[in-house]
Amino acid sequence: MPGQGAAATAVRRTVTAERLRIVASLIRITGDWDLAEDCVQDAAERALMRWPSDGIPDNPAAWLTSAARRRAVDVLRRRRTEQAKLRLLQAEVELAVDRTVEGEVYDDERLGLLFACCHPSLPLGGRVALTLKTVTGLSTREVARAFLVSEATMGQRLLRTRQKIAHTGISLRQPEPHRLAERTAGILAVIYLLFNEGYTATEGEQTLREDVAGEAVRLAGLVAELLPDDGEVHGLRALLLLQHARRAARTDVGGDLVTLDQQDRTRWDRGYIAAGLHSLGRARGAEHPAGYYQLQAEIAAVHATARDAAATDWARIVTGYDALLALRPSPVVALNRAVAVGFRDGAEAGLAALSDAVAAGGLDGYALVPAVRADLQRRAGRASAAAAEYRVAIQRAATGPEQRLLQRRLDELTETNPERTP
Repeated sequence: MPGQGAAATAVRRTVTAERLRIVASLIRITGDWDLAEDCVQDAAERALMRWPSDGIPDNPAAWLTSAARRRAVDVLRRRRTEQAKLRLLQAEVELAVDRTVEGEVYDDERLGLLFACCHPSLPLGGRVALTLKTVTGLSTREVARAFLVSEATMGQRLLRTRQKIAHTGISLRQPEPHRLAERTAGILAVIYLLFNEGYTATEGEQTLREDVAGEAVRLAGLVAELLPDDGEVHGLRALLLLQHARRAARTDVGGDLVTLDQQDRTRWDRGYIAAGLHSLGRARGAEHPAGYYQLQAEIAAVHATARDAAATDWARIVTGYDALLALRPSPVVALNRAVAVGFRDGAEAGLAALSDAVAAGGLDGYALVPAVRADLQRRAGRASAAAAEYRVAIQRAATGPEQRLLQRRLDELTETNPERTP
């Protein structure tokens, strides 16, 4: 018989691999999101009790699926109000319908659940929260922590989102072929938003909420598994892997931010970089032209493969931002392009590009504008102008680590040029 530890490891691995498939199938049959999640949790708890004495089954996924379905039958039987769902679920149990290990049907069900969670008629915050709760399996408390709200508030948000799915008749099936790309874009937007929230915390003392960013990376991998021929899906996965590869080097031992040019590149995750470059290769091999996420991944790949900051190919990065602006004009992309121009052509050229970006509109009040201008002024040798911009940037910074980084830059500037920075 396996020990308690071996059984617990087997349960954890099986739940991680199969949970979404089982939940998707139960939601398809019962339409009850809470029931589906509770039954999978109950099945996992039963496995933890049974497997140490009975032995780990030959097909752990099938065992968990059967246990979860039988639990759902018990609950529905007690309710006595949903006989049609009960009959369908009982039929699946009695016929030992098992599509848990591999197969297009289960992939369709998982995809259908993803499309339902990310349906465009749902509020964006609800989409992200429901995806975290249902697809990744986080508890309501964990989702609330990711959004920095109370558990009760998140519980109500999830309830309203599920009610809207029920009331509007949102299907748990894949959309029609002619709408697949449009709806897939919605899933990718949710994952991208989730990653950005984890990668760059928007308030407080945190610089990186690794659990949130990590879940986004995992979701991107799942979508790439389910839609293996979609180049933009692989582009997003590549982008997230290449960005998240730098997570260990982005802060120092005190938790303060370390800028890209100062990061210890030996701390970058080479496994993530290799996986990201592989996904980028898959994206490049797709039939369609490079999309929004792939173009960003191309830029991230330039940084990831440069041996040090000085070896960065800024010409390729500027070209990448030019392509992004042509595809989807954005003030923030224009700002990032100005930074890249400053490194490619010098600080004066960067300041000119920044002026053009600001004049084009959309950057009024944006916190990073004075920080970028300060850095370019510093590199152009204008210490007083740079110091003034750093002070504005410090006031606008949203987090403590950002403020301290900017303050260090200001302090370094005044120490180097005391007579020129009143």
